This record gives sequence, C-alpha cells and structure tokens, in this order.
Amino acid sequence: MEIARPYTMRARAASAEATRERILDVTVALLGARFRSEIRLDDVAAGAEVSVQTVLNAYGGRDALLDLAVERWLAELRVQRLSAEPGDTAAGMAALLDHYERFGDLVIRNLAQQADLELIETGRSGHRKWVQRQFAPQLADISAARRRSLTDALVCSCDVYTWKILRRDMRRTRADVEATMTAIVEALLRVT
Repeated sequence: MEIARPYTMRARAASAEATRERILDVTVALLGARFRSEIRLDDVAAGAEVSVQTVLNAYGGRDALLDLAVERWLAELRVQRLSAEPGDTAAGMAALLDHYERFGDLVIRNLAQQADLELIETGRSGHRKWVQRQFAPQLADISAARRRSLTDALVCSCDVYTWKILRRDMRRTRADVEATMTAIVEALLRVT
C-alpha cells in the first residue's frame, strides 16, 4: 500500500481551491450580465471548464454558490464606488458613472422587472449610504432637516434613472452624462 505524499496532498488541495475560485469568478462575472434567477449551473460549469457535478461538489448547490457570488460581487461594487475621497465631487461622480456604465442597464432591467427584490433593496440602501459618505464634508455643517432634504436631492440626482434618461433615452455620451450629473450635484451643494 502506497502512502500519499504530503506534497501530493498539497498540490491536490491547491488545485481544488483554484477550481473553486475559477467557478466563483465565472459566477460573479455572470452576475454582472444576468439576474441571479437566469444563472444556470450548466453555464457556470462551461465557463469554468468543469462539470456541473464539480460545481456541486465544490459548493454544495446553486443557492450556496450564488449567495457567495453575490456577496463577492457586492463587495467589488462597494470598492469601486468608494474609490473617491469623500468631498471630491468630480472623482465621486466619475466612480459612479464607471459603475453605471458597467451595470446600469442590468440595474434598470432588475428595477423594471422586480427580478431580485433583495438586491434592489441592497442597492437602494447602498446608494443612499454612498451619497452620505461621498458628500459628508459638504453636508456636515448644515441643519439636520436641511441635510436630510439635500441628501434626498443628491440621491435622486445621482440615481441610476438619471443616468438612464441622459445616457439611454437622450443618447448623450458618457462624458456629457458625467458633466450634466456633476453640474446638478454641484448646483445642489452650492445652495446649502
């Protein structure tokens, strides 16, 4: 009877972890283009170049895989949107537009179809928190009532629907959309 060598076990473990990571990466990428309900294990397996059974063995099931993928996807989105320093309107708007250019159409489709209500609520809450963080220096020295009203106005002016109207309905360039949305935000902040 041959005893497995430690380096063989380490190599197998590393290979299994690389496969798990590849499966998760493919699933996260699919989330950027599809609703959770539209992601099939066949598509994940094909993208990761493994069998469906390997996906199941690695994650135990579709729901567990999708939960982890959504968690990672949302973490990546947060990092992207939080790349600008609070108070830097131009950098904040550029990061927001990067996000909308990449995911705006999917977000709009999700909102229209109400396909993933949990993700919609997470997005709404996250958007408001982003506004509060991004414009915290500008909001700091105003009364609570005015701060709430201005935050509401900033949430609306930075919303994905504002991007959609300008970018998709009016067919403006990304640069034009960024300039327009930034001008709206700066005008709101000057009125404080």
